[in-house]
Amino acid sequence: MKSKLIILSLALAATTMSVSAQSTREKYTSEGSKNIFISATGGISLVNTGKDGKFGDPAPHVTLSVGKWFNPVVGMRVQGGAWKANYNSSYNRIGSNGAPGSEQSYNKNIGIARLDGLYSLTNAILGYNPDRGFNLSVFAGPGLTFAKTVHQSTYQKDGSGAGYNKVPTSDNKLRAFVNGSAGLLANFYVSDAVSIDLEARGELAASYLGYQSTARTVGGLYFGAGLTYTFGGREFMVATAKVDNSALNDEINRLRRELEECRNRAPEVRTVTETVTVKEAVFNKTPIFFKIGSYKLDSYAKATIKLVADGIKQNPGKTFKVQAYADKATGSANFNQKLTDNRAKAVYDALVEQGVPASQLEIVSNGGVENLFTENETTRVVIMGVD
Repeated sequence: MKSKLIILSLALAATTMSVSAQSTREKYTSEGSKNIFISATGGISLVNTGKDGKFGDPAPHVTLSVGKWFNPVVGMRVQGGAWKANYNSSYNRIGSNGAPGSEQSYNKNIGIARLDGLYSLTNAILGYNPDRGFNLSVFAGPGLTFAKTVHQSTYQKDGSGAGYNKVPTSDNKLRAFVNGSAGLLANFYVSDAVSIDLEARGELAASYLGYQSTARTVGGLYFGAGLTYTFGGREFMVATAKVDNSALNDEINRLRRELEECRNRAPEVRTVTETVTVKEAVFNKTPIFFKIGSYKLDSYAKATIKLVADGIKQNPGKTFKVQAYADKATGSANFNQKLTDNRAKAVYDALVEQGVPASQLEIVSNGGVENLFTENETTRVVIMGVD
């Protein structure tokens, strides 16, 4: 029975994770550090011993989850929880004639560990919309149930002589039992980072009731409400063709060579005249490129910023624009606006660290635009210059 539960639960998780592999995953992607979330949920649990179809009294339960959405449709989470299982059993007593005794109520402290595959029905059917305030997902996966259980027992005659009570004959040990479950998760977003959640789960586990039941499995229903926090908010970007890094590096190196040549000619110009206007050639319209969906400065960008900072400091009377762009073909308008805000701020901060006065800098965040040059890759850029 345990092997069947393992196979069933693993199949549920694998199906959930692979349904949209050939469609959505090719259109959207998430950086490793993006779309990681934590959740806390509380609610009620109902346990069925599997023999007579009856559920015990509702009991409170709590769960904590950590997970990640790999794209708008497919995600995964690890969940841990605890509750007190209430259940009924008439298996603990028989009359003197061998007939079952009266049904009695019991409870047991339970721990749980689960691995859930997440599949967003909303984004799969309606398409991804970063401004949508609701998401309905299905989930499924395997897990382990932890409980103290006695498996060996015997009957002893009670004091009245009217029947026999079942008593344990082995230690009450903590054991792990394989389970599999599936359910629905509804998220109501109050911001990009926070959602209010409603969750319902059905679960089947190898029996953890021990001598108190002859059932091989125990069923459970779980209903809860809680909160989810997504670090950095929900951010997905359109997956595009691989960047031709060689061609991009060639273009960057060509621009750097021209910049260095202009910088080397600047002293010759200064021997002829004291005007500073010709110095604009040193840094006017200087590009600083970024990787797709990123605003981090690589070593190439930092080298360019060093040269630009030197040129700006030689022109203390001028104001320079830090103009940031993103390619319109990648990501939503809202995502691209935030991305260019961050790119401009990254270059601005780096220039200030190089000793450039903040009063000489002006940030211009342009959001997503059509290609500035020939390729989308070269539109992911901050251009330094003066009007």
